[in-house]
Amino acid sequence: MTAPDHVLVPLDGSPLANEALTHALATFDRRVTVLNVVTPLDAGMIEGGVLEPDDERVAAARERTERLVEQARDRAAAEGRTVDTAIETGDPADAILEYVDDHDVDHVVMGGHGGDAGSIARRLLGTVATAVVGGADVTVTVVRHDD
Repeated sequence: MTAPDHVLVPLDGSPLANEALTHALATFDRRVTVLNVVTPLDAGMIEGGVLEPDDERVAAARERTERLVEQARDRAAAEGRTVDTAIETGDPADAILEYVDDHDVDHVVMGGHGGDAGSIARRLLGTVATAVVGGADVTVTVVRHDD
């Protein structure tokens, strides 16, 4: 297998996503892009469904996203590396797969699930990783822990 030229690391702020970034930086001396996807779920949840996004929730989601990508830049810099950053909006799996197709990504490294046990983030990222593994035309490395 040839070493990839462009590695994508989707970040959601979970410990496993952070481990995926650490793994990508340590394993691949190539271009690394970190991607955060702002999802409609960032709008908030209520009993019965997803709240319509308002300006305050959208701004909070964008600020969280900016912090995540800035932290990724700082972590890479601490290791003498740089990373490209990207922010997309939409369904996480769809956005990741579209980014792979549109930006010559040839390897994805991502966490297998995120958040605390029982959290919606954990359940969603497990689903996202499964969708990316099944839908990507490139190699996907999933970083995970057995609980």
